Amino acid sequence: MEQKKSSNFMATLIKLPFRILFSRFTFALLALLIQFIVIYYVAVFFQKYLLWLFGGTFIFGLLLTVHILNEPVNPAFQLSWIILILVFPALGIFVYLFVRLQVGVHALCKHFERTHEAVSAYQVQDLHIRNKLLEIDPLVYNYATYMGRLGYPVYQHTKATYFPLGDDMYKKLLEDLENAHDYIFLEFFIIARGKMWDSILDILKRKVKEGVEVYLLYDGTCSFVLLPADYPKELESYGIHARIFNPVIPVVSTQYNNRDHRKIVVIDGKVGYTGGANLADEYINELVRFGHWKDTAIRLEGEAVRSLVLLFLENYAYKIEARDIERYLKEIPTKRNSSFVIPFGDNPFDEFNVGEVSYFHVLHTAKKYVHIMTPYLILDHDMLQNLCDTALSGVDVKIIMPGIPDKRLVWYLGKSFYEPLMNAGVKIYEYTPGFVHSKMFVSDDEKAIIGTINLDYRSLYLHFEDAVYLYQDESILKMEQDYQATLQQCRLVTRKDLKKMSFIQKAIGKVERVIAPLL
Repeated sequence: MEQKKSSNFMATLIKLPFRILFSRFTFALLALLIQFIVIYYVAVFFQKYLLWLFGGTFIFGLLLTVHILNEPVNPAFQLSWIILILVFPALGIFVYLFVRLQVGVHALCKHFERTHEAVSAYQVQDLHIRNKLLEIDPLVYNYATYMGRLGYPVYQHTKATYFPLGDDMYKKLLEDLENAHDYIFLEFFIIARGKMWDSILDILKRKVKEGVEVYLLYDGTCSFVLLPADYPKELESYGIHARIFNPVIPVVSTQYNNRDHRKIVVIDGKVGYTGGANLADEYINELVRFGHWKDTAIRLEGEAVRSLVLLFLENYAYKIEARDIERYLKEIPTKRNSSFVIPFGDNPFDEFNVGEVSYFHVLHTAKKYVHIMTPYLILDHDMLQNLCDTALSGVDVKIIMPGIPDKRLVWYLGKSFYEPLMNAGVKIYEYTPGFVHSKMFVSDDEKAIIGTINLDYRSLYLHFEDAVYLYQDESILKMEQDYQATLQQCRLVTRKDLKKMSFIQKAIGKVERVIAPLL
């Protein structure tokens, strides 16, 4: 037996270099290295024209700066580009033009515009429901009107169930998947093999055999790190329709900035889920990575699920013909509920920052409190100013952040915003048991937003996101109760804590703020 184990170990050891040499990672690294070598030799070739190039790039940099200042984009992005171009003209100009002229990004944008337009045609607003808001709260009515014009109607007759942990959501999700009769849609940023995904996959395999249609969409970062590149083929062999959103290929491109960060489950058009949790074991605390994982989710049952159906189809639509959309929009049994629900999406290819506007709405209309959970705190000027102004007006603004970070450099960047927030009266807490991954705003026991949208540039400007806005729903009280219970496991960050940070930590955070929009 010992000799057999020794033999197996030696065989594995001999094969290991070949596995590494011929792995996808090695080929991707080699392809990128070749591209960088080509760029280097092009730069060397033009070295003799250095003086002319320096003068030309300086003048072109100034002209480009004027152009950037006149672009209708967030000033934080403008500032970062201008600093890069003026300090490192050649590099800055090259990177800027490289980003702006990306063919892959334009192709992805055009494709999404087509599918979004096709899907939006099926979004129907019941004007009677929206007009009720005008009598109750004109400011909420204005917000609902804005969202309706972007293709996200306000619904009633929808039951919302809040889950304070991914663990709780997981149990109910398995039950709902088992009860599927017609179709299942799943869209996630991360899928990783383990207890959570394996148990879900087992159910999906059985459901396919029962005649249930199953469609799965996951982001391309999974295939590069967590799953085999040909994983969709394996899933197709089970009868599951699967595709990768924006696959990562070994070519230098900025299209990888536009990730599908959504988390959506739809079952028979009757039940839908969204929230922070992905399909991996850390999200249900079966795998400990950064202490206890605090995540949240929402389950919808009723009319509002229609928007989740359409959100899924707009990212999957190239494999589902537009004429087939109607068959997934079945009549849903009415759930008598007088609360108001707006499921919505956000994408990086239009001029509307729906996620940020929704958060601003909660901040602007708050009377007593706004309680926030977010894993990251990378704020642009407008978000920082709105948080501070809301606190200065006497509203109780609290933010719960992770006590154990998943990305330490990003954590330092987030901490660089603590002082101005605290100066305005915002209270910041850190979750001592571990990592907070929840993305949630709760206000005045009557408004809440829960979904996938972090307080950072990527979620607010670069990624595909989704969330649910709730008004006068009983689940909001449960969110606030959970928030208060979570506070009991947090420590309040004080000025003494800020003083204890090392000079290097503070310096890293402040330097990162300059280029944060470009990270």
